[in-house]
Amino acid sequence: MSGLNRRGGGILKAPGKMTDTNLLTTITIAVFFVMYICAIIFLREGFLKPQAFFNILNANAALMILSCGMSLVMITGGIDISVGGVTALVAMSCAVFLDEKGGSVGMSILIALGIGLAFGIIQGYLVAYLEIQPFIVTLAGMFFARGMTTIVHTNPFNVENKDFVALKDTRVIIPFLGTTNRKGIYVPAYIEIGVLVALILAAALFFMLKWTKTGRNFYAVGGNRQSALMLGVNVKRTVFLSHVICSLLAGIGGFVYFMHVGSGSPQHASGAEMNAIASSIIGGTMLTGGVGNIIGTVFGVLSLALIQNIVSSVGLDDAWWTGITVAAMLCIFLVVQSVIIARRKKADISAADEKKEKKPVSAQ
Repeated sequence: MSGLNRRGGGILKAPGKMTDTNLLTTITIAVFFVMYICAIIFLREGFLKPQAFFNILNANAALMILSCGMSLVMITGGIDISVGGVTALVAMSCAVFLDEKGGSVGMSILIALGIGLAFGIIQGYLVAYLEIQPFIVTLAGMFFARGMTTIVHTNPFNVENKDFVALKDTRVIIPFLGTTNRKGIYVPAYIEIGVLVALILAAALFFMLKWTKTGRNFYAVGGNRQSALMLGVNVKRTVFLSHVICSLLAGIGGFVYFMHVGSGSPQHASGAEMNAIASSIIGGTMLTGGVGNIIGTVFGVLSLALIQNIVSSVGLDDAWWTGITVAAMLCIFLVVQSVIIARRKKADISAADEKKEKKPVSAQ
């Protein structure tokens, strides 16, 4: 019981004490704002305009959805590295359906949901009920999804379906945050539809994890499966549900990604699964399970995108510079997580020792 209390905060938490989840989330948010303020001060042109922030959201809406699903699985102590492959398969399948089969946008959305749900049910069953390691199962899922993407279509192409192009080009205008260009023309700020989808899903998942029994079960399973069983949690069903939701979100994220790029390609979403894992870790979700927060994950995605933009803005356009900075950032957050865990363990041991010392005194 104490393990659940210490790590996730999903079941119980000591009054007046900040949980590991909230502490890591606070650190992530603080780091993002510090980086953004520094970027505004030292790199004015690229970050001073509000649209610069909205562009980060537009470019990373799909990753935000994938990362939220990844965090859900990681909270239960699992992993899912198939989400990038599912995203590419969804984008290619919808592109072929719309452009070559003359399909409708509504049916393409159902195809995206169906692909995600199918992966979730199969992978979730293998992990939860047959107890196969999630890394192995989802690795196979990744290879299968990438292979199927190539089978659906081998060459990249742009989608010209009129209804889809109209949807893709739809913008949500943000009043009063536009800027005036050099010609004196006012250019309003905007976000794409995919950003609204991502934010709504993130809010729904945050609500589920924080205020529902299902959400508390995710933390309980990730914190200590044996203790969760003793508390009456259906561990297998919870693990199964986490993989189903994650893959379903990968299907939705795949369509959001498709709306952003407007094309199908076997190379789409390459490395998206690694970016989702990195964003979740930066956002405070632990690979060991039991600790994580959707708000932290959202800011993890934004932090990852921001550091990439900063590296590009200072003139380090080579891909390996981005890789180095992301790796360094990831290592820093892993170290912070390790320090927090070590301190909490030490505090728990000290508290247990104090209780043992007080028992004989109270008995006299």
